[in-house]
Amino acid sequence: MFRRIFNPVKYPPSVKAFPCYSLESRTNVTEGIDLSQSRSELITPVDTDTRGTQPGEGRKAWNSWLTAIIKIEGSDLIVKSGLPPRIRHRGALRDLATPPITEDLMFQVAKDILDPNQLNHFRRNGSMDFAFDFDQGRRFRVNLFMARGRPAVAARLITSKIKTFEELGLRPSLGEIAMLAQGLILFSGVTGSGKSTSIAAMLQYVNERKKVHIVTIEDPIEYIFTDVKATINQREIGIDCTNFDDALRALVRENPDICLVGEMRDYETFEAAVRAAETGHLVFGTIHASSAWQTFGRIYDLFPENERDQIRKLLAYNLRAIVYQKLLPTLKPEVARIPALEILLNTPVVQKYILDAREGDLLEVIKGAKDEGMLDFTSALVELVESEMVHQRVAIESTPRPEELKMRLKGIT
Repeated sequence: MFRRIFNPVKYPPSVKAFPCYSLESRTNVTEGIDLSQSRSELITPVDTDTRGTQPGEGRKAWNSWLTAIIKIEGSDLIVKSGLPPRIRHRGALRDLATPPITEDLMFQVAKDILDPNQLNHFRRNGSMDFAFDFDQGRRFRVNLFMARGRPAVAARLITSKIKTFEELGLRPSLGEIAMLAQGLILFSGVTGSGKSTSIAAMLQYVNERKKVHIVTIEDPIEYIFTDVKATINQREIGIDCTNFDDALRALVRENPDICLVGEMRDYETFEAAVRAAETGHLVFGTIHASSAWQTFGRIYDLFPENERDQIRKLLAYNLRAIVYQKLLPTLKPEVARIPALEILLNTPVVQKYILDAREGDLLEVIKGAKDEGMLDFTSALVELVESEMVHQRVAIESTPRPEELKMRLKGIT
């Protein structure tokens, strides 16, 4: 039987910070630092920290970097002390034509864009997640963190416009999945593969067609929804609720029909999600995995061995779909990147494979069930190459089965 969700440390309501690991809980994260030292020896208190430049200089530099992302239609900003800022454009990092950023300027950026509570959290924990509203239509998902004793930042541009399946290059069958009444829908893939964007498109698809109550738990909120037919309540960790676990406990009492629980980092989150699906809700979540069928192994790794049979049964009866996604650069100048998908649907055959602990054989099931709406990653790449959306070289580099893909592209099955 599953353990109770642990009682986490609670931050005061005024602290708009997101829980993260403290320096003392990490190992081997930086050379030359003895992590057995006390917190006071590692962290400089904010009120005595004189590092920085002049007040306002950090905000000015920050705004110029974000303006550059928007101007060149980039997706991400990476800034490291000692190097020029870099912007990800069409999947590749490009340097901005500015001098290297000093460590003092990076500290000033932190002081200028964080409020006092957030700044204290950053200095005490070495990392800070937050959303930064640039203007009415654009916001950035930001992680400010320490690396080898110096501040660095990663920011992703999030626009208020939620794109359609067609605009994103997603398959129309995702609409049918989104309209299901109950169950668990998982998106898998690496960080930055567009999982959140695809889920937002699916929720918007429902929003435009169905009178339901949608509740999201986000860290932070990425896309702002406007109610059309659905009623949508979006809860942001650190602002609308003190921590993720409290938000999960309250979720069922908020009477949702559809839930978004975000990234499933641990067994507590996954247990709460699958229990919500079991009690009649449609639940969306994300998980890091390298294919749809390999997602099962990633899920089981979250649980102690003696609990895996139970979670296997819960998945067999409550899972509805797993969608693996990877973004690839395109040959079309008007389309920066397009998702290659692998789709697994929980048909009776798939359910039996799960119950029999034969998840490792599910790839062959996916390959043979195209008529049922499933899609394997190799077939998705073949479609993108043959439609001249993606270069053959890019497709081959992105697959774990390059020889199989080469044969398929030559017409050999």
